[in-house]
Amino acid sequence: MGAGNNQSRAVNNPLLQFRRLPPFSRIEPHHVEPAIDQILEENRAAKESLLETDSPTWQSLIEPLEALAHRLDRVWSPVSHLNAVCNDEQLRAAYNNCLTKLSDYATELTQDRRLFEAYQAVQQNEGEQLDPAQQRLLTLSLREFRLAGVALTGEQKARFRALIQELTRLQAKFEENLLDCVNAWSCHIEDERELAGVPARAMQRARDEARSRNTDGYVFTLDYPSFHAIVTHADSAALRKRFYEAWVTRASNAGPHDARWDNRAVMEQILAHRYEVARLVGFDNFAEYSLATKMAKSIDQVRGFLTDLSARSRAVAQREFRELEQFAGTRLEAWDIAYYSDKMREHRFKLSDEVLRPYFPVDRVIHGMFDIVRTLYDIEVVERPSVDAWHDQVRFFDVRDANGTYRGGFYADLYARQFKRGGAWMDDCIGRIRAPDKEADPIAYLTCNFMPPVGDAPALLTHDEVLTLFHEFGHVLHHILTQVDYPSVAGINGVAWDAVELPSQFMENFCWSSEGLAMISGHFETGEPLPDSLFERLLGSRNFLAGMAMVRQLEFALFDMRLHAEYQPAAGARIEAILADVRDQVAVVPTPEFNRFPNSFAHVFGGGYAAGYYSYKWAEVLSADAFSAFEETGVLDNSTGQRFLESILQRGGGVDPMQAFVDFRGREPQLEPLLRHCGIGGASQ
Repeated sequence: MGAGNNQSRAVNNPLLQFRRLPPFSRIEPHHVEPAIDQILEENRAAKESLLETDSPTWQSLIEPLEALAHRLDRVWSPVSHLNAVCNDEQLRAAYNNCLTKLSDYATELTQDRRLFEAYQAVQQNEGEQLDPAQQRLLTLSLREFRLAGVALTGEQKARFRALIQELTRLQAKFEENLLDCVNAWSCHIEDERELAGVPARAMQRARDEARSRNTDGYVFTLDYPSFHAIVTHADSAALRKRFYEAWVTRASNAGPHDARWDNRAVMEQILAHRYEVARLVGFDNFAEYSLATKMAKSIDQVRGFLTDLSARSRAVAQREFRELEQFAGTRLEAWDIAYYSDKMREHRFKLSDEVLRPYFPVDRVIHGMFDIVRTLYDIEVVERPSVDAWHDQVRFFDVRDANGTYRGGFYADLYARQFKRGGAWMDDCIGRIRAPDKEADPIAYLTCNFMPPVGDAPALLTHDEVLTLFHEFGHVLHHILTQVDYPSVAGINGVAWDAVELPSQFMENFCWSSEGLAMISGHFETGEPLPDSLFERLLGSRNFLAGMAMVRQLEFALFDMRLHAEYQPAAGARIEAILADVRDQVAVVPTPEFNRFPNSFAHVFGGGYAAGYYSYKWAEVLSADAFSAFEETGVLDNSTGQRFLESILQRGGGVDPMQAFVDFRGREPQLEPLLRHCGIGGASQ
């Protein structure tokens, strides 16, 4: 196809108009496939042209390929994001059609023997002259070739490609079933007495939802703010059970949901395909395949790490559960835990989410968060008055350093709504690149699902939601503050998955410090800072039921690792059996038979945490130890902040993560700071 035709298509397709920010208001589903088709066509032609040279160099091969990948990412990122935050049937169809094309293209590249040998040639001929980030890019790229089956031939290579394509489809289907199931369920309550204990803000939101549906009373959906409000505050155990059952049976054959969204068959196929992928390229199972790109070196190392944490924390968790039952004065069911935990916390510390919420209006938290990073890193974050976005609640912020140099920006989409994927996440919109004739500054998406403003009051956050916001902002900083010029290893790219949570979990610590809390809190009506008495109670509650929280995360991590390490085709997935065995090992809260937690475990079945969920705890060791350096010098110490910026944030994936940590801390990470922050003794229980 001629260049003139491509240029004509680009003029009429907003996805192909490369401005500083995507023109979201103009992107329609019918733009998606033509844009992707054109970019893939042009990239394939460009790759073939680049491979014609007999002596590839960094400048002649790697830089142009990085630019091609960056251009494709810029087209696909807004599409992928829109599919997550304002999903509809037409966009979903276009998105899914392109997943196959993109999967084919990615596998085609990484299985191209000529390209692999060209990368090898650059490494052999120029390796010693390249800077560390360039060297790491080559090392990681060559690893990706091997993991993608570049050494395979004939039918095996074709089979690998088909498996990756099908996995891409299945993982998207898992997410779609979960989203559709959540969107289809609601609870209509006419009698206000059934809602005793539910906070007024949640009641008002449910009343507004009922009015939007032209009905009386209250309508609660199954987004997280609604679920949390009921299971944490509703005095009615029957109502709590109703919501709990709906939540833990999402996308399953149990509970109140339509069986058409049951993810069981999808999960079985995902696990079977992952196993076959791993076997094709020489691994015993998918867990080994996954760990080939992680800091952790083996399944045994991960299991040992998780088992050690379990040994240190399970007795603590058991004691906490006994205390909770004694406080409740009755045998507790799973749907009682959040309710009585909140009551016991309020009794013990005179503290609850609803007492704290008025002190965390969203704007005060956001601007206090910006004050913290200005103090630490000498960067300024300023809101842009208006920006083309996908919803009128979306905000945009620009980031500049102390010299006034533009470092990047991010969209903030903070509130729950229908057709938006649940949870909280950061993703890249545009990656940093510095190359001949091509420059771009990093742009990120920061997405949460908080309760939106109700009435005339601003959105008020719980302390847990403040932690979530800081967590995702840590990822944003990692993306935006990078000084690496090559997209494959800039920002969060190229960072080992079990280290990528370090900057995000690190940021959470400031929400527990007196210095941080003073900057992010202020009563939404009076501006009064969080009183000392409340701060002391909040700090005292940090380790409240920390053992129970720890073993819950260990349950998820061990289940995920065993699921992928122990899969055997003849036996099938054994999802329920493995989960039951893990729960016998670590869990302390009884689980009802109808619970179908795996069917909504999107981190593992829909996202990138397969055989990697342990990364949260692994990175928490790194983040707690990193923050302990600030505890030693001063929580808001600028010189320590500058070292963290230079050693961790600016280097992105351009350096081995252990080396980056050692450069900052002066030694390898230690477990003690995490145990101390969690209030769990250093010795095994």
